[in-house]
Amino acid sequence: MSAKNPKFISFQSDVSHISRPEKFTFPFYYDPHPLALLAIDQLQNYLSTQKELNHNFGLDEQQEGLIIGKMFGVLVVENKLGELGFLTAFSGKLADSNDHDYFVPPVFDILNSEGFFRREEIVINEMTIEIDKLEKEDGYLSSKLELEKTIAAYQEELQKYKKEIKEGKAARKQIRQNSTDLTPSELEVLLEDLRQQSIREQYFLKDFADSNKKKIASLHEVVEEFENQLSDLREKRKNMSNALQREIFDSYYFLNGKKERRSLQSIFQNTIDHKPPAGAGECAAPKLLHFAFENELKPICLGEFWWGASPRSEVRVHKQVYPACRGKCEPILGHMLGETEMDENPMLLNPAENKELEIVFEDDYLVIVNKPAEFLSVPGKTISDSVYTRMKEKYPTATGPLIVHRLDMSTSGILVLAKDKKVHMHLQKQFIKRNVQKRYVALLDGLVKEDSGTIDLPLRVDLDDRPRQLICYEHGKRAVTKWEVVQRRNNQTLIYFYPITGRTHQLRVHSAHVLGLNAPIIGDDLYGSKDSRLHLHAQFLQFTHPITKEAIKIKVEAEFA
Repeated sequence: MSAKNPKFISFQSDVSHISRPEKFTFPFYYDPHPLALLAIDQLQNYLSTQKELNHNFGLDEQQEGLIIGKMFGVLVVENKLGELGFLTAFSGKLADSNDHDYFVPPVFDILNSEGFFRREEIVINEMTIEIDKLEKEDGYLSSKLELEKTIAAYQEELQKYKKEIKEGKAARKQIRQNSTDLTPSELEVLLEDLRQQSIREQYFLKDFADSNKKKIASLHEVVEEFENQLSDLREKRKNMSNALQREIFDSYYFLNGKKERRSLQSIFQNTIDHKPPAGAGECAAPKLLHFAFENELKPICLGEFWWGASPRSEVRVHKQVYPACRGKCEPILGHMLGETEMDENPMLLNPAENKELEIVFEDDYLVIVNKPAEFLSVPGKTISDSVYTRMKEKYPTATGPLIVHRLDMSTSGILVLAKDKKVHMHLQKQFIKRNVQKRYVALLDGLVKEDSGTIDLPLRVDLDDRPRQLICYEHGKRAVTKWEVVQRRNNQTLIYFYPITGRTHQLRVHSAHVLGLNAPIIGDDLYGSKDSRLHLHAQFLQFTHPITKEAIKIKVEAEFA
């Protein structure tokens, strides 16, 4: 490390022969520059050999403690002397601390014992203890229990009396019906007696209800007094927590290249939620850039990677390079890198340019195309070129939505389009009712041991990093995939997928996740590693023609199969 700045780490090898990048890394989709790869390798070597961090990454079966993998980052920088080096950072906490010698410090350290967060946290924790104590107080619990028992007993007795009154009413009615042989004076006496019975029953019911309601109201007042105290304390704690959160957000400032400061709160004020998500600002990239700008170090290139075991809900591979997350980092980095010349955003480029759509079937009612990889099914936010727009141009008189189902942009293969609304409706109904037979072929990075099986893992979108998907048993939608191995070759597996459901990225996540096949599809830039393309292809489709009622079977082989 440099004596001028202890966080500035020198390269262990000569990098003078490596050309510097002309522009800074576009952080949300990139191939690491050779300088970043050297820095990553040096950091990974440190992590493999260091003894200072008491943190269980899940790489040593003998190590005790909760397993938590981490995202790490490197930022290659140039100091005032023109020397190249790099900075390192980790996301969140590491070994129960925000600050370690080898890494840049957090932008705002909420764990600082002298800071306002710790002081306010103590007050909030004391209030939590007070709430917990009041919730367990004998007077409150006994009053609450007595109230519940009294209400239950009253309801039980009330139903019993109502039943008796109903039965008495029915008996009196029967007596009246059987009194045809009485004299008028005898009948008058009988009817008066029956009426008095009815009056007595109603008065008794009213007195019983009034008596119990008074008793219940008295007990309820005692319970309500306790609950009002609890409600006031909880509201006070909530307000203190919200005020503390706002104070953190307003005190959490990020610098850009011009050393202009913006608070976390102001950065996120124009987002959908108008407030920062949990953990915003604690990722590696914002930490690295803030430290560089603060210490007059020029950013050259960036790289981030995962170290350790994957979380159960995500697909993260040890040592794999990943882009910055969008939900937490995009607004922050938008401010920090706003004046920095960066590599072009590849997501703004049209991947379908100069690609043709092959028509594999057509009649008066529908058309089936072989969609190339990296070709949108429908227009995107920034790119309009798609199967839909191409077909709309080719068939200008076609009515309805045209697209019956979709394929991910990166997936190639069979796509069905309808030429009118009626045909579209009939075809889509077949897809919804799962009457369509579908088969995908994929080439996986790794050997799948079993020959066939079914994967049942629920999926939902990662709100902090769209469009990535997570395994989520609480909020996820059920996703089921049947599969069978076709061939194993060179540590790769050619496989057929038969999706029972059609969730976003279903086959990609089911392939890559440790609870699935634990073998990502080759070329999967979200859940595996980049390649020339995503090796996933919609190979076969069978459905019933909406008009002719014939079985339509279409098969298009994949170029990699």
